[in-house]
Amino acid sequence: MSIAGRAGQIAAGTLGAAAVAAAARGAVVVKKRRRAIEERPEDRTPLGTLRSCPVTVVTSDGVPLHVEVDEVDPAHARTGASREVTLVFVHGFCLNLDCWHFQRAAYRGLVRSVFYDQRSHGRSGRSSLGNATIEQLADDLFGVLEAVVPEGPVILVGHSMGGMTIAAFAEEHPEFFAPYDEGGRVIGVGLISTTAGGLDPSRLLIPMLPAKLSGGIAHRTMKTLARGHSLVDRVRAMGSSVATVFTDVFAFGDAVPAAYVEFVDGILSQTPFEVVAEFFPSFRSLDKYASINALGRVPTTIICGTADRVTAIGHSRKLHSYIPGSRLVECERAGHMVILERHGQVNAELDQLLASATRDAASA
Repeated sequence: MSIAGRAGQIAAGTLGAAAVAAAARGAVVVKKRRRAIEERPEDRTPLGTLRSCPVTVVTSDGVPLHVEVDEVDPAHARTGASREVTLVFVHGFCLNLDCWHFQRAAYRGLVRSVFYDQRSHGRSGRSSLGNATIEQLADDLFGVLEAVVPEGPVILVGHSMGGMTIAAFAEEHPEFFAPYDEGGRVIGVGLISTTAGGLDPSRLLIPMLPAKLSGGIAHRTMKTLARGHSLVDRVRAMGSSVATVFTDVFAFGDAVPAAYVEFVDGILSQTPFEVVAEFFPSFRSLDKYASINALGRVPTTIICGTADRVTAIGHSRKLHSYIPGSRLVECERAGHMVILERHGQVNAELDQLLASATRDAASA
């Protein structure tokens, strides 16, 4: 066996052993969390079951993207310019379009909404290694807009890596961000649990691995683990209960129903570790702060949980300082998956964003 192969096995074995220890330490905490919160009335629709007829959008480099569009029901559509606007939701790293379950339920039939799986995620096709970048994701977003929202005002909403995608899109297409009566296409932006740079990417890996890796270890072992990605995936599958512990701890801040944790962990477990490794360098080099002032031309709402362990609240505060006129909403004790954990609060803020962004469109 090669040295690299041995290193991969040793690393994966070490991760598995550490995971067992972590599970023992964390199991009681997780059990208490799961007992604390029962199902809520809005949970009656099973998570991830909202669907519409899929559309395939082929990217500039030939990757097929899975796209779903919820059209407006004329009998229930909102009045004014919000009838004409399209909400485009861009999901985060290692997730898929299903993570927007509560936002989709809130706007279904009321406002035209677009959801899609980013390349190498969910039902979309796999990217080449060279194109597993935030910049390519921005180009993919442009392709989605051209294909399914060729005209009319748009509000972009991004979570985690989805917010980074929007920041990169603003760098490439600053002219899109302007009031509709001034020729703009993007009339509003929602940035949720995200950043424009300065992120320690090892924090993104924690829920994906069988055990916590410190930043230094993560950087040194990433290439080795990527070579043995199938072994890592098998170790994670064998320690599924351990993985769920980490998903709970790092995706959520406050107590949530067990179904939320299991739902997110199920999505994460479907993302091969090879995909994690491919995108890893792009997070390390991300720096879009010089470009995001373009978002200051339109209503922009920034939302983050104060207990976010992945993209900490400091990132959102920095975004707020760089985007003139932006609104910062800090969700107390919420974690990275604030779109689930505090979906009522998030949806209320998106309602305000929609109202603010469409005010100018209505008068145009």
